[in-house]
Amino acid sequence: MKTEVTKTQERPAIDEAGLSLNEQAYRRFKQALVTLSYKPGEYLNTAQVMSDLSMGRTPVNQAIHRLSNEGLLQIIPRKGVMVSPLSIDDALELIEVRLANEVLCMKLASQRIAAQDIAELEAINQQIEVASQQRDRDGMMLLDNQFHQLLAKVAGNKMLMDILSVLHAQAQRFWASSLSKEGHMQEVIEEHRAIISALAARDAQAAADAAEGHILSFRNALLRG
Repeated sequence: MKTEVTKTQERPAIDEAGLSLNEQAYRRFKQALVTLSYKPGEYLNTAQVMSDLSMGRTPVNQAIHRLSNEGLLQIIPRKGVMVSPLSIDDALELIEVRLANEVLCMKLASQRIAAQDIAELEAINQQIEVASQQRDRDGMMLLDNQFHQLLAKVAGNKMLMDILSVLHAQAQRFWASSLSKEGHMQEVIEEHRAIISALAARDAQAAADAAEGHILSFRNALLRG
C-alpha cells in the first residue's frame, strides 16, 4: 500500500516551526488519518508510514501510541496497527459529547475573546471559502481544524482545549466523507459566520446556539449519507 500525503503550494501547511521530531510525526500522521489518506479499518505497515511521512521509526512509534490513546488508531496484539473503523453509532455518541463540550467552549470564549481573535477567525473562514471554491478538501479540513483550535484556545481552559482537540480529530474523519456533498461546505462557512458574529457581540447564549446548530448540521450531513 502506498498512500500519498501531499500538499499543494496553495494549501495551508501544518506549522512545524520549533517542533520536536516526535511532535512533527504526530501532526503529520494525525492529518493523514483525519483526511482519510489512511482508510478506516486498514492495517498499516510501519515502514510504509515512515516513508509516507518522511520520519524515522522512533517518532512514528511514539505517534502511533499517542494516536491510539486518542482513538484514531488501534494496536492489535500479534496483528499490528489498524486505523480505527468508523461507525454511525460512534459518530452519534461523539456528537453528544461534542455538544456538551463545545457549548461550554462558546460560553467561555464569549467572555474572553479579543478583537484580534475575531479578525483571525474571519480570516480563517475566508480561507476556507477559497479552499472550498478550489475543491481542496484537505486544505478545507486543515483550516477548519485551525478555526476550532482557535476557538478552544480563546476559551482559555487547557483541559477543555485538550478534550476538544481529540473530539474534533475524530469528528473530522466522519466529516471527510460528507465534504463532497453539494452545498455542504457553504453551510459550514455560514455556520462559522454565525459563531463569529455571536462571539463578536459577546452573546454567550447566541454563541452556544450557533455551536449547537453547527454540530447538529454535521449530524444531519452524516445521516443523509
